[in-house]
Amino acid sequence: MGTTQPIRDKDELKNFIAYYEVAHPNIRNYTMIILGLYTALRISDVLNLKWKDVYYFEKDCFLDHLLIHEQKTGKVNEIALNSHVIKALDYYRKTRKPDAEDYIFSKPTTPAHPLCRSQAYRIVRRAADETLCETHVSCHSLRKTFGYHAWKQGISPVLLMDLYNHSSFYITKRYLGISQDERDSIFHTINF
Repeated sequence: MGTTQPIRDKDELKNFIAYYEVAHPNIRNYTMIILGLYTALRISDVLNLKWKDVYYFEKDCFLDHLLIHEQKTGKVNEIALNSHVIKALDYYRKTRKPDAEDYIFSKPTTPAHPLCRSQAYRIVRRAADETLCETHVSCHSLRKTFGYHAWKQGISPVLLMDLYNHSSFYITKRYLGISQDERDSIFHTINF
């Protein structure tokens, strides 16, 4: 299993999420992980978000939905911002006091430039190294973790196929690591 994996274990996932909130506080990094987990966006799309994409400055409130043109596919995607995302963004916004054109995830000294993918990877890897047993975790694991846990919570595979733009049920199962889980269960349950 050399490919990026979702974070399957719920306790490990909680520790992973809490790493930048409690163990090694960094509100920017924490918010990036929360946004990545709860929106299932690719990290390139997360890093290119500006505050105006999530916050209505004229009315001083967060938007209900994020409207994004995905870099990889070029498709427009509308994503509901749930309470976890808004809570993290709100706390982060209050510490940054950003302008509408500032990138959400940037160095505090250069808000006009987003973090690079390699920096995002280092952020995710550090939290993963400190909290997870799984070794094949990267930024893409955030996207896969969303789908994996949605699947386990009973979300329709058809909806997940649509969300990920997959052409078949098999591709979605393989992408989320469900196929591997099913294979593993054969080895764990066989008893001679």
